[in-house]
Amino acid sequence: MRARLGTPAAFVLCCAVLAGCTQSTTGAAAPSGANGPQPTEDSAELASFYEQQLTWGPCGEFAVSAEDRQAYSAPGFDCARLEVPVDYAAPAGEKAQIALLRQKASGEKIGSLLFNPGGPGASGMSLVANLAGGLTGSPLSQRFDLIGFDPRGVGASTPTIDCLTNEEWEVERADLDVDPSPAGVQETEAENEEYAQRCTERSGGAAFLANSGTRDVVRDMDIMRQALGDEKLSYVGYSYGTRIGSAYAEAFPQNVRALVLDGALDPKETTIDRTVKQNAGFQQAFDAFAADCAANPACPLGTDPAQATAVFQQLTRPLIDQPIAVGSRTLSYGDAVTGVIQALYAKDFWPVLTQGIAGLATGNGRILLALADLYYGRGDDGNYDNSIEAFVSISCMDEERIADRAQQEELIRRANEAAPFRDDGRGAVGALDPCSFWPAEPTSQPHTPQAAGLPPTVVVSVTGDPATPYQAGVDLAQALGGSLISVEGNQHTAALRGNRCIDDVVNAYLIDLEVPQGQTECAL
Repeated sequence: MRARLGTPAAFVLCCAVLAGCTQSTTGAAAPSGANGPQPTEDSAELASFYEQQLTWGPCGEFAVSAEDRQAYSAPGFDCARLEVPVDYAAPAGEKAQIALLRQKASGEKIGSLLFNPGGPGASGMSLVANLAGGLTGSPLSQRFDLIGFDPRGVGASTPTIDCLTNEEWEVERADLDVDPSPAGVQETEAENEEYAQRCTERSGGAAFLANSGTRDVVRDMDIMRQALGDEKLSYVGYSYGTRIGSAYAEAFPQNVRALVLDGALDPKETTIDRTVKQNAGFQQAFDAFAADCAANPACPLGTDPAQATAVFQQLTRPLIDQPIAVGSRTLSYGDAVTGVIQALYAKDFWPVLTQGIAGLATGNGRILLALADLYYGRGDDGNYDNSIEAFVSISCMDEERIADRAQQEELIRRANEAAPFRDDGRGAVGALDPCSFWPAEPTSQPHTPQAAGLPPTVVVSVTGDPATPYQAGVDLAQALGGSLISVEGNQHTAALRGNRCIDDVVNAYLIDLEVPQGQTECAL
């Protein structure tokens, strides 16, 4: 899950913390699902969706970025669109199209294995296109069709959630919203209301946004399962993808074959509690990075880890009033903090982060700006993907609303205390966020999952995961009655990345339904 940390820019770090097409695609028809299991829904109005056949073809038209165009052009991929109702309460009304990417099984096929990378708002098509190379020759690629899908509103799916132009994104990132005065709060709220209006006008209207949450994604995924010809769902969900997995388990427990949930969200945890804990998780990651950096006498944060947060504040806070020029662009305070957060997702980024902070100390913001661009989905060509806009929209439908300014201010204060490395020092801004102006009420709420008859599941949790802290994985495994793979390390999610201890257990579970007994211990 993307960080929800309190940084004002674009709401993405401040919220409590990323015309329709036809169903057919180009290329020769390759129907699937016609002879698969019958629809599980009682409504006859949904039967046509469950019975639809997918037409697979080249993936070129599905690419929404230069990176996607390159990845999707690799041999072995084909793509299709799945038609679903925008509103499941009115299935005869407007339709949406879910974009899918497939790599066919190279051996004796068990079925399809669906992937979601999280966000919310990240592209499952991109994930599989980039993950497939590392799985070439693996048991999973031999036994499963690997399926990446962009959830409704995300990436290549249509309608697409799209709120800001590229130019508006640059303005948004430069607007820090750090003034806690009544006038500052009023200004920030006016901007947040305008953001919500833009999303409504540019993203398929209020009806589509009202049905863009996880509640509706899991219903799309059940139609997807049927259209792919699978009696039961096999699924790997990372980060926010674990919310999709656990919600599917509740809605369709009888349709689950295997679920791997890596980097868990605890469905019974409140938005406020999760936000504060996530802030604490990123501070823990920052402290671990600082301790590692301090072993080098040239560390830009100094050789005393206890002083690293204070040193970082001294380096970044001046950017509030004097951003650093980076070519024709500038590194703002928000971008500097966001760049650091991006690098804290995995220990592999720490050397780059050291260089970025060292550059900041000498007035060079190039590396931190590049890291922030990666977080915000800005390509080298200056185009932004819609991952952050989808993140906001889906979060507004999934998360609890804070309608009281005093409560919002208290949350930001607690977040600053939990993660002082990203505290701007100006005081908590209690402005209502864009969700307060959203055109629909949330469709999810915190609760303990109820999934009678659910088969065994596997949860993966990393001890030093900053974005989805370790305990959430422990709690989700317990709530679903599943097994836990406990991973010692400092990164966000860990499965299917080449660690034999983790991957051997995951592969055995997905392929042969071998359920690990007790708690499995691994290390990165």
